[in-house]
Amino acid sequence: MNDHDQTPDAPAPEDEREGAYDLGRQAVARIINAVDNDDRAALIAELEPLHPADIADLLEQIDAFDRRRLIELYGDEFDGDILSELEDSIREEVLRYLNPEVLADAVRELDSDDVVDLIEDLEDHEQDAILEVLEDSDRIAVRQSLTYPEYSAGRLMQREFVMAPEHWNVGEAIDFMRNQQELPEQFYHIMLVDPKLHPVGNVTLGKLMSSRREVMLSSLVEDTFHVIPVTQDEGDVAYAFNQYHLISAPVVDENERLVGVITIDDAMAVLDDEHEEDMLRLAGVDEESSLSDSVGATARRRLPWLVVNLVTANLAALVISRFEATIAQFVALAVLMPIVASMGGNAGTQVLTVAVRALAARDLTGSNAVRVVRREALVGLLNGGVFAVLMGGMGYVWFGSPVLGYVIAAAMVINLTVAGLAGTLVPLTLDRFGIDPALASGTFVTTLTDVIGFLSFLGLATIFLL
Repeated sequence: MNDHDQTPDAPAPEDEREGAYDLGRQAVARIINAVDNDDRAALIAELEPLHPADIADLLEQIDAFDRRRLIELYGDEFDGDILSELEDSIREEVLRYLNPEVLADAVRELDSDDVVDLIEDLEDHEQDAILEVLEDSDRIAVRQSLTYPEYSAGRLMQREFVMAPEHWNVGEAIDFMRNQQELPEQFYHIMLVDPKLHPVGNVTLGKLMSSRREVMLSSLVEDTFHVIPVTQDEGDVAYAFNQYHLISAPVVDENERLVGVITIDDAMAVLDDEHEEDMLRLAGVDEESSLSDSVGATARRRLPWLVVNLVTANLAALVISRFEATIAQFVALAVLMPIVASMGGNAGTQVLTVAVRALAARDLTGSNAVRVVRREALVGLLNGGVFAVLMGGMGYVWFGSPVLGYVIAAAMVINLTVAGLAGTLVPLTLDRFGIDPALASGTFVTTLTDVIGFLSFLGLATIFLL
């Protein structure tokens, strides 16, 4: 039966149901089965339709034993673009498995920025082994990029670009490109330069191809034009691309001469990495962590922040211990006080997540910090009032004590207000002192809300119930 004979209600194949872009379990099983049977033809048939990013995902999902067998069986079909899509930890492992000749061919396929990303974290002898397979011009370009600071535009840029003198017309630019033996595989602009190689404007390929040959390139330049210094931090580069909707931007050296270009895919990769890093740091997890890490490595990376949390938890326990007598007389306090602390912690985490994201996106600055702090405090006060009514009524109904209801209501208002303040002030303060707010804010905010929650609830209980 052909596709047209299928009923509209026929269930989708399992691989399609798992996710629009996921590798289905059946596909992975077929690939591993080909590896188990040492069937290279079947393996190539399964992998050939896949994008390099999908093959990279596959290599990250399977274990080291299957990963090595797959790479060795795949042989010279291994695509260099797969290497650029892999996580750093897996990439180093894959590089060890690749046959030197296969690795050489794979690296030659890559743009200069991908080669830099590939080798920048390798040992010197490993870098030299990969650089040796490059052409002289490519090797010099990569070595030059490696001299720039880590996480700078110089490491991010690629050397493959198209430039033209500012006095050329459309016809001259088209003839020039047609006569080139090799153009960049993907590019979006022609960079116009003056006689000293200073970039003066961008011309999109769309405008170029839609204009008559006699039209001057200088009349087609884009209104938005940003030049990136080679030493600029890659986070600032990503911000500029996102803020000003750039597609590509020229990179200049200390003499303002054009040395490379950064494209939107690389800038967005940086932005994505920074968002992922912030998310992991907010959870107290090392940003180098991945699902492919060993048990021992994962445990070692998570242990330090668990120790910090243990210390802060003991601080909260110390506060509770100061009210042993109160808790002993009113057992209901032991039942209710985790609710106060939990509500404060959750509210603080909500505010903190928004604040850290706003700081990263540069939406939260010194000019609007007071307004944002005031707003979050008022939100905490409002939410605290709502939950004060709920918990106050619950305290009265549950334990038959109106005073206990008043106490937990007041503690709820206090703690949620403090959560709003802490969730904004803590990351702002850390950022002011040059400390990554995503890294340390969570511990401080949680500790503050726990301590204030227990202190206010038990303190008020001691005053009004004893």
